[in-house]
Amino acid sequence: MSRLLLLIVIAAAVYLLLRSYRRKNEVSDKEVVTEDMVRCAHCGVHLPRSESIKAGDKFYCSTEHRDAARR
Repeated sequence: MSRLLLLIVIAAAVYLLLRSYRRKNEVSDKEVVTEDMVRCAHCGVHLPRSESIKAGDKFYCSTEHRDAARR
């Protein structure tokens, strides 16, 4: 009886190890998406390019800063 219990415990440990190994591989296979950061020409804060406002060749963090730079 004790040998059967020992085999069950070993099988469960192997199963848990294999399952955790598969999860680590799935996470590492995913691509990491990065985005360029730009600096506001008015205040200097850094923000993602998709969230910035472009005017000419400069980037701004808000319409207020863009308008303030035009004055």
